[in-house]
Amino acid sequence: MNKAIKSQNEQKISNDKRLAVIRVRGINSVRTRIEATLKTLMLYKNNYCCVLNDNSVNNGMLKKVKDYITWGEVDDETFNLLVDKRGEEFKGRPTDSKQKIKYNNFFVINNKKIKKYFRLNAPRKGFGRKGIKQPFTEGGALGYRGAVINDLIKRMI
Repeated sequence: MNKAIKSQNEQKISNDKRLAVIRVRGINSVRTRIEATLKTLMLYKNNYCCVLNDNSVNNGMLKKVKDYITWGEVDDETFNLLVDKRGEEFKGRPTDSKQKIKYNNFFVINNKKIKKYFRLNAPRKGFGRKGIKQPFTEGGALGYRGAVINDLIKRMI
């Protein structure tokens, strides 16, 4: 029975396409729906990072909160560095005492339970030339940045 519960709780991030999402802006004057979406993504504070699968549900959430985050495709080297340096071990319970509610607050990598979010430092040399209120296409920090997210994560670790 424990093996069945264990296999259901293990959140696997596919190696096909992973998106790293970093929260850039703070919590002041954030609309309630956007704040709820950020909590669903586990981006509670500034400089928090989470890694998601690239699918339509996650893309919809990212487009909704695009004015508060930056995201892009993360490669295997950067993902492994992120897990090694900033991965925190999940110490909570996988289910409740009656085995009815399953908590999916972790994923398993190398037989270790790792929290789904990573707490990073502020980036060395800053986010961008125009700051955190402009999109990445105009020289700022917000929105989609593609494979350049790997450089940002390495500066934040």
